[in-house]
Amino acid sequence: MKNMKMAALLLAGSFFLGGCGGGKVRKGVVVNGVDVGGMSYPEAAERVRKTLPDLPLTLHTPTGDIACELDYADDAEEILHRARRGNYAVTQRREWIHAEEFLDMVCRNHVKAPKDAALLFDKTGFTYVPEESGTACRYHALLADVYAALRTGGTEVTLPVEEVTAPLTVEDLKARTQPLASFSTRYDASNKPRSHNLALAASRIAGTVVESGATFSFNETVGKRTRENGFLEAPVIYEGEFVSGVGGGVCQASTTLFGAALRAGLDIAESNPHSLSVGYVAPSQDAMVSEYSDLKFVNGREFPIYILASAEDGIITFTLYGLPDGYRYEVESRVLYRVEPPPAKIVEGERNRTVRKEKAGLASESYLVVYDGDEEISRSLIRRDSYQCVQGIEERAPMPATPDEILSEEASPEP
Repeated sequence: MKNMKMAALLLAGSFFLGGCGGGKVRKGVVVNGVDVGGMSYPEAAERVRKTLPDLPLTLHTPTGDIACELDYADDAEEILHRARRGNYAVTQRREWIHAEEFLDMVCRNHVKAPKDAALLFDKTGFTYVPEESGTACRYHALLADVYAALRTGGTEVTLPVEEVTAPLTVEDLKARTQPLASFSTRYDASNKPRSHNLALAASRIAGTVVESGATFSFNETVGKRTRENGFLEAPVIYEGEFVSGVGGGVCQASTTLFGAALRAGLDIAESNPHSLSVGYVAPSQDAMVSEYSDLKFVNGREFPIYILASAEDGIITFTLYGLPDGYRYEVESRVLYRVEPPPAKIVEGERNRTVRKEKAGLASESYLVVYDGDEEISRSLIRRDSYQCVQGIEERAPMPATPDEILSEEASPEP
């Protein structure tokens, strides 16, 4: 519409100045170095316009050059009609009617969105995919450059683009995946079934991501301790006794993970003690799991928590990764009192041996201690527990008869 209006104005001006097509330019008139005196107005205008420079406008872009389709206007006819003897200069104007729409389209075609860095995490650890920068077209700067070129006679404009960095970089991801805590316990690697169960539980947990606000469940992650689920039979604690059961040893895995979660400063939603104290951690730092008991902790932080695990050569380890909160967490245990077991129970057998070792009972409590640097800033109770004592059982073989007892038995008369 704007183009049509301008064309109408130009035509109207030409008609007004040119009259009905008659008339000639006055003698002695020189325009743009051309003596046009005595020429008809159309002829003079044509001759003058041939002296005007060809001023195209080329837009340089990262993908190639664009020849801009411009409209041209000048004041040649106006000058010719008002000219008296003397020299005159024609001013040429370049106009781009649809510049804004066209340049907006060019800008949008030359925008490349940046690509965030990516994080891949599995049982083996972290892999970081680098971010990729993008480009943005500076539309308002482009518009200003084009209008300046049209106004001043410039013939080239370069598309103004700038690099746009990705919002999420590898450095950001590495900052969010730093080691928070690692905790290990030792086990008897010669006990193959128990070692198998420990390694299986660790492998089920390794590679787990606990999203912000989510709750980790040991039982849900590891699954039921059944033969069908891959577990073997090994000693377990059941109602104060060490008995054989499928999945024996898994509680050491949950206990070790419990130790790592505490030292990472995570909120513990559920942990339960064994009925008997265990030898691989201090009292009140164990975490018994069963069909009815679970180990749960909550990721109350802004970013995910990542868990890696290993169980080999008699050592099981859990390491938790995430964004550190600037504090250091330690766990302390204290035994409140001990309960000595009753005297060992003696049973007859074929040989002298210890059937079951005695074990003292105890009451204990554990604390989470938080440090800011070397300064202790808080101390909170984790759990207070009571562990049963275990009565020992000793098997004794019958004492061999003395010589006198043998002679007495042989001398005894037949009844």
